[in-house]
Amino acid sequence: MPSSLAELVLKYRDLIRQLASFVGVGLAATAAHFAALTLMVENGLTGPVAGSGVGFVVGGIVSYALNRRFTFESTRSHAGAVPRFMVVAGVAFVLNGLIMGLLVHQLGLYYLLAQAITTGIIMLWTFSGYRLWAFAHRAGARQA
Repeated sequence: MPSSLAELVLKYRDLIRQLASFVGVGLAATAAHFAALTLMVENGLTGPVAGSGVGFVVGGIVSYALNRRFTFESTRSHAGAVPRFMVVAGVAFVLNGLIMGLLVHQLGLYYLLAQAITTGIIMLWTFSGYRLWAFAHRAGARQA
């Protein structure tokens, strides 16, 4: 059993690196999400919940491309990874709408604050789903 912080870091270095990469990619995807959300709401094109849905799709495209390549270094083909990514993202999309609706319409939070809270909650789901299922290495695939 590891007895020091250094031993724990060494033991979990691959997971720590992966999580750090996920956070970096998440920042890029979040920036795209917030840009689309703000554009939609501030130009009167949609309300905050619908604008968040549009932003979610924009951020999701960024997330897929960068996570597949840099965070998870997936050995799955796009044909194998995209449907799995879409399932995880689909659940996250529904959660995004529900949480945003609750925070904006029920609790009266400012939409950008509500989106920041929502993004943090959803990040826990998506990291787990992408890591353990969507981008998990294919059985029998050569791994570095």
